[in-house]
Amino acid sequence: MPLIVFLRGINVGGHRTFRPSMLAKELSTYDVVNVGAAGTFVVRKPGSRAKFLAHLRRKLPFEMEIAVCDARDLLQLEKENPFETQSPDPAIIQFVSILSQANPCKIPLPVALPTSEQWFVRINGVRNRLVFGEYRRHMKSIGYLGRIDDLFGAPATTRSWSTILSVLQILKDSARHF
Repeated sequence: MPLIVFLRGINVGGHRTFRPSMLAKELSTYDVVNVGAAGTFVVRKPGSRAKFLAHLRRKLPFEMEIAVCDARDLLQLEKENPFETQSPDPAIIQFVSILSQANPCKIPLPVALPTSEQWFVRINGVRNRLVFGEYRRHMKSIGYLGRIDDLFGAPATTRSWSTILSVLQILKDSARHF
């Protein structure tokens, strides 16, 4: 089963920069596909998860938080269609945050951050280690996305739904070739 790897906090504002495409080439034994510049990878032949993650950590240029999920988790989320339709407002971004640890925390959903009428992040649901919702395209949203860690008691790495759809397309294309 392929793995999806999400690196947290790289290539943001010129800090902690490196080239994920080069890392994917270095991990070619595992048939790794790089998705964008934020550190998202589809690992089509991971073998042992523990061995792969150990190898990945050795190749990283600095220590960072890594979130991993099985391909089936994202495929299941897509089947459940958490967003049903594209937001008609281009200032609203649909997202998925991947928790780096299991989510023992149960909070009532949906959650708006802040709780006032003018929310910047809205969490609509949780499936295992996947948290999904939407945020406003605004500088304040970054701080509120950071609060997902506190709400769920684990570091979270966030990607737009469009990035997740790109990952899903790679998975589907790969399945057709095998």
